[in-house]
Amino acid sequence: METRRLALPGPSPTEQHAAALCARLARLYDDGAAAVVCDAGAVTAPGLGAVAVLARLRLAARGRGALTVAGATPALRALLDLVGLRELLGQPEQREPPGGVQEGVEADDAAL
Repeated sequence: METRRLALPGPSPTEQHAAALCARLARLYDDGAAAVVCDAGAVTAPGLGAVAVLARLRLAARGRGALTVAGATPALRALLDLVGLRELLGQPEQREPPGGVQEGVEADDAAL
């Protein structure tokens, strides 16, 4: 499995960067990449533009190969977690169980 890297511009990518980055990502997959790692090391002042870029990259990668983010600062990690893109960091999204569903039932548990 061939993994390629895609560097995000710093200090804060904006939506204007998204089209060029998505085109570069498509070329990486077309050239045989099975997975792409977005290097976010230069993103030192992340904002909603960075989140928008990563969300568009995630959509562009759908069905083509794996996409993860490496080198994310704590601020970027927090933003991705806040907007539900934690899986880009290689971490599963933490979800609450659906309402009214118990994970386990004990004999002395009260019925709902």
